[in-house]
Amino acid sequence: MPTSRSHGSLSGLYVILDPSVCPDRSLIDVLKDAATAGARLFQYRNKSASMKEAYAEALAVRKVALDVGVTFIVNDRCDLALAVDADGVHLGQGDLPFAYARKVMGTDKLIGLSTHNRHQVREAERLKPDYIGFGPIFKPVSKQDHDPVVGLEGLRQVRSLTSLPVFAIGGIQLDQVEAVMRAGADGIAVISAVLKAPDVTRAVQELIARMNGSGSPTA
Repeated sequence: MPTSRSHGSLSGLYVILDPSVCPDRSLIDVLKDAATAGARLFQYRNKSASMKEAYAEALAVRKVALDVGVTFIVNDRCDLALAVDADGVHLGQGDLPFAYARKVMGTDKLIGLSTHNRHQVREAERLKPDYIGFGPIFKPVSKQDHDPVVGLEGLRQVRSLTSLPVFAIGGIQLDQVEAVMRAGADGIAVISAVLKAPDVTRAVQELIARMNGSGSPTA
């Protein structure tokens, strides 16, 4: 079982499971295949489901995450994260303020925070979540109402502002992974690059290989 609040595991590939991105693909199957390929950090995100629907879906995925020994985070909602006993919650800038989320979640759960500019990164450094997401680095494939694209230079600029683990997010495809890591990311968060991949296992293996600087795995 993952160790709560362990920064040692807060790096590498972060797979976001959003059913709206690929509705004909089972989130459980994606998690299983991605975990087998080496992914260890997952987030459940469903912004359109009712709480009842999201609870049923998240609970099923959470059980599989426990079985395969990966870290499981819930997007936005502390109540849902606690209801399914997730390892933590990921907050956007418009969600429950960090201090209150920490009171709700307790001290043993992970809390991640989305950031999009230097000011928000500085504020995160003061608040001390367990990690931050920063982006969008490139134009997101799965989100139309996104914040302004920050690019690789934006990532380089904020890297020096925080000691927190930084996950780059937003439109990152395989051929961009090495450049993103060189710009200072501790990991990358992806949605479409995995959920829309013809072969999830292969996609995850290739992403991890690029993150490790070893190029694509051989067939």
